[in-house]
Amino acid sequence: MEPKNIEKVTGAIADKYRLSILIKLAEKGTLTNSDVQELTGLSQPCVSHHVKLLTDSGLVDAQKEGRNLFLRLNKQTLSDLGDFLKKLG
Repeated sequence: MEPKNIEKVTGAIADKYRLSILIKLAEKGTLTNSDVQELTGLSQPCVSHHVKLLTDSGLVDAQKEGRNLFLRLNKQTLSDLGDFLKKLG
């Protein structure tokens, strides 16, 4: 994983709302944008902002179906981040 990508990924994780989204995705597997709004209590524009940061970092994959956006963890990015962190240890 390139240093620039590591910075992007760790920056995305370093927010309580985005972290809670990642944790819930790990538990449930899939969330919709409405689920994220309910989970965080944020307005739709704020949810969109956080989801964009998560997708731009590569941590989350998003697929639009009709009016819903379905979010899933990107296991490869998480694995790459885990490998990097192990090298630090």
